[in-house]
Amino acid sequence: MANREILGLIKGARAGDVRCQLALGRVYLFGQGVPRSVPTALHWLARAAQEQSEEACLLIGTHVPFEVALPSARTLIPYYQQAFDAGLAQAGLVLAQLVLGNASVDCGILRAKARLGLEAAVRAGLPEAQWLLSRQDGLGLTDGNVCEPDGIHGAPLYAWLEQAWCSGDQSAYVLRALPLARELLRRQGAQGVGRPPMERQQVLLLSRCAQALALTDAPESWQCCELAAHGGDRTAQLELGLGYARMDAQGRRLATRSGAANFKRAVRWLTQAGEQGLADAWFVLSRIYIKPEFSQRNVIEAQSCLERAADLGHAPAQLECGMHAWRNRREGCNSDVRAAYWLLQAQAQGCLEAGAALAKIAPCVDVGEWGQGSVADGGSQQRQLQQSQPLLAARLELARCFHLSRAEALLLDIHAADHGHCLLIDISATHGRGKRRLVLVRTAQERHVLDRVLRLFELVDCSVEGPEGNYRQRLYRLKCYLAESQLPPEPEFLAA
Repeated sequence: MANREILGLIKGARAGDVRCQLALGRVYLFGQGVPRSVPTALHWLARAAQEQSEEACLLIGTHVPFEVALPSARTLIPYYQQAFDAGLAQAGLVLAQLVLGNASVDCGILRAKARLGLEAAVRAGLPEAQWLLSRQDGLGLTDGNVCEPDGIHGAPLYAWLEQAWCSGDQSAYVLRALPLARELLRRQGAQGVGRPPMERQQVLLLSRCAQALALTDAPESWQCCELAAHGGDRTAQLELGLGYARMDAQGRRLATRSGAANFKRAVRWLTQAGEQGLADAWFVLSRIYIKPEFSQRNVIEAQSCLERAADLGHAPAQLECGMHAWRNRREGCNSDVRAAYWLLQAQAQGCLEAGAALAKIAPCVDVGEWGQGSVADGGSQQRQLQQSQPLLAARLELARCFHLSRAEALLLDIHAADHGHCLLIDISATHGRGKRRLVLVRTAQERHVLDRVLRLFELVDCSVEGPEGNYRQRLYRLKCYLAESQLPPEPEFLAA
């Protein structure tokens, strides 16, 4: 769960604070305290860039690749253009990919700028730029300019392979990449233990060959996977761990893989993949650690792995964490709040079971009409109440928004109740009939109302020792206001 500092950034960013939007984009971009998410980072950086933030444009141009930017190309093109004007070759490459590869962009000036960006990226040595320039010039890559195995570092070939893989053409990829992978396997096998480390492009090539050959009986599949895993590729480490565990990514036993499982080796590779940010690896580890046949069975370690998978956005892990917290709500402080958090995360990813559980954990309560709706938004009565009794007006607004009972609205400790994703309603200490319950904060409008009320109560003691007094005093002020609001309007000649 995000800490208070990050929750503060989220509140500020949602309220339109450019500095918070920029800081939140950087947090998600580099995974500082939250799971790294480039699309989420792009969302906040783009909002900051809309407010003329030059730093946001530079971050977008430097760190947001073409694949992430493509769905919002029209909105993001000006930001990449600004970053390229600041001297970023990577931004020029993405600008060229967004403009030159899109026939609907017919602005001659923009296409000329994109061409300049592409040429700058080529001069900077970016392989994707070399491939795109060859396509623009109608050159293409023929067998005559594909590098031989002894020249395996050829940038044009790797650029072509990258494009083939990203376009989903696995057959073409394997046709060109498999000879290079076989040569790498031969060389690495001949050099033995003292073999030098491979380059990143070579490791990626082996990993992708292993993925493409996984459904075939090709003998090179497992060898490529093992060598790529030793080279540090997280996808290969995950597949190698699953292979040793004889399991799939959902933690189920695979009948198609014969032989006994080697859980110790599986744990080694899955841990390495998990440390590199693969949620599936942590989820499978949680399944391994609760297996009775595993010699190092550890229920606490299994729960820790499950929570790490949930932190990285794994929906089944989030569902399981939420249900576990709810089942143990009487044993831990605010376990119901944590349960609601994880279930909301799972529901946001389309988990229907999480939505059904949330309906039980935080049901909608009909508190009836007790006066919380007596003031219409923007009405004269509301303005008068806000001027004379601003705290009472804020509590009535909170009651309307979150369907609070009269006692809950008057006695709720606003500061302690807010948990970001939900309100914890608990007035049992000051009201005998009060029961602990949760109210979810689902919409941006609800979050906006809550943030506004929190700012009003920022320096106010919400307890019965505070300026609002005890429940009897608060109730008296409410009844007086309701009685006044129901009086007939004063005749005009008396008002004069």
